[in-house]
Amino acid sequence: MKNLNKNILVVAPHADDEVLGCGGSILTWKKRKSKVFVLVMTDAFKGDPKNFSLKLMKKIKKESKMASKELGVDQIFFENLPAPNLDLVPSTEINRILTYYIKKLKITDLIIPFFGDLHHDHKKISYSSIVSARPYSSVNRILFYETLSETEWGHDHSFHPNYFIKLNKTILKKKLKAFSFYKSQIKKDFHPRSKKGIINLASFRGNNICCEFAEAFKIFRIVE
Repeated sequence: MKNLNKNILVVAPHADDEVLGCGGSILTWKKRKSKVFVLVMTDAFKGDPKNFSLKLMKKIKKESKMASKELGVDQIFFENLPAPNLDLVPSTEINRILTYYIKKLKITDLIIPFFGDLHHDHKKISYSSIVSARPYSSVNRILFYETLSETEWGHDHSFHPNYFIKLNKTILKKKLKAFSFYKSQIKKDFHPRSKKGIINLASFRGNNICCEFAEAFKIFRIVE
């Protein structure tokens, strides 16, 4: 398939957001010969060491590396902003980090959390991503992804997708396998972040566009 010369950066406030939000799309973009990078912005040990031990965060980082390998991600990067207290960090500091990676990797496509998500970390990362990808940057496309148990539980704005990527059974299976590496994050059935929750959302988004499975996004900007 033709190389579209896309350098795609998926910005994840927390490790596992990238798989939940666009794991199937990452696999699709890789099939299209795009380069895909993942940037995990936070380290919960820095922000809440009582609830998130250094040992746990090392485990989660290892899980995210295995998940990224399963998805074929070209490279995953980790920053150490203090989750879940990102609201205490100046926006300029977050902007600086994002701007650095956009310039360093010559990013053309930025995939970011939805600004209406429940978690304030997601809101802050979403805002800073948009600021860092102003039209004079290299970024031509910005898409919001939806994160299970964050986007549908948000109350400020509703997520009305207008961009979809079809997933077949093979791609969905690989997405589920990638998420299975997150042993520390998987929830039991009937929780959104369970295997069943992922399948249900993929099926629902597929139904939105009359196919079996899909992932959904909301367009912020596209420049052709």
